[in-house]
Amino acid sequence: MAFDVEKIREEFPLLSQQVYNRPLVYLDSGATAQKPRSVIEREAELYRTLNANIHRGVHYLSDRMTALYEQAREQVRGFIGAERCEQIVFTSGATASINLVAYSWSEKFLRAGDNIVVSQIEHHSNIVPWQLAAERKGAKLRVIPVDDEGNLMLESLPELIDNHTRMVAVTQASNTLGTTPDLRRIIDFAHSMGAVVLVDGCQGVVHGGVDVTALDCDFYAFSGHKLYAPTGIGVLYGKSEILDLMPPFMGGGDMVDRVSFEKTTFAPLPLKFEAGTANFVGAVALAEAIAFLNTLDLKAVAEHERQLTEYATERLMTIDGMKIYGMTANKAPIVSFNVEGCTHYDIGMILDKMGIAIRTGHHCAEPTMKRFGVNGMCRASFGLYNTTAEIDALVQGVMRVVKMLR
Repeated sequence: MAFDVEKIREEFPLLSQQVYNRPLVYLDSGATAQKPRSVIEREAELYRTLNANIHRGVHYLSDRMTALYEQAREQVRGFIGAERCEQIVFTSGATASINLVAYSWSEKFLRAGDNIVVSQIEHHSNIVPWQLAAERKGAKLRVIPVDDEGNLMLESLPELIDNHTRMVAVTQASNTLGTTPDLRRIIDFAHSMGAVVLVDGCQGVVHGGVDVTALDCDFYAFSGHKLYAPTGIGVLYGKSEILDLMPPFMGGGDMVDRVSFEKTTFAPLPLKFEAGTANFVGAVALAEAIAFLNTLDLKAVAEHERQLTEYATERLMTIDGMKIYGMTANKAPIVSFNVEGCTHYDIGMILDKMGIAIRTGHHCAEPTMKRFGVNGMCRASFGLYNTTAEIDALVQGVMRVVKMLR
């Protein structure tokens, strides 16, 4: 399918509805993306015709679902450029993926006196797990600062990453500023000091994609629901040689080899980290979302989203008192802003009554808010289905809100 935004919108049933008797303008894909019809129908079909637990049954339904689940793993592997399927662990989402690493990896490799480096623009899910790990193991947390434009100040790396640094955890694209850091520079420097790197790919995997092998990151985490797949499914990529050395994160069914009261041995990768009943339907639906994306010209999608971001920035900046946060090059399709004399909450609430859905608040990034001296921002985040007409509606809506509140 060639990139045609109007034709693509037809694949997303939710976008055609009205709210408050107005056409829906959905500009909150950074929180969760809408689902194409093929994903919705695939998920429903699986529950109607093939719902059975995987890996444990010998009957037809179980055998077939197991095969689809493992095929989904292969599709994810190809989509992110991993070398082997054993490097792909299915989780409930990026938060679970990062917590898995923060606990299991830290148990094996983190010691008192070590340090972990994160950036100032991380989502809470890439901060709090590392704080917990540091507290548990007696390590320190260090922070890469960000400048006024939203760029990570990478000149500070030699001061922050040293021989005691064990982990660097950094976003591929900020969920608030849209900043896309120079990951290769960070990864290469971290590796030169003996540290490993986890990349939060939630916003990056859907906007520009990733090749984890070329990037040479040690871990990569993302959620399906921001990649046009259902909620409750996520992925952790890890280098096999590191995953092999990490202890299991959770115990239970499917992650064991043999269990006795004397000793339990564990299943090989990736099942060692997939305890309990997997979200097998979600995994197959994630594969369906990837299949949908693979029908598109992804370079054309990226260019469309870039143009939307530039257009939104230019139009919003015509509003008196407008402040946009994150004015970096090659940013993800996210525009966060405030307007002088108006609270972000009021702007979001009034826009909602106009049928325009944006996000307001701290976006699970309170340290970013503190850095820029605010307690919250309005955020418009775009997906491949958004249009310039919707941005025009946003700008006109904000203008109307400003007029009302002032």
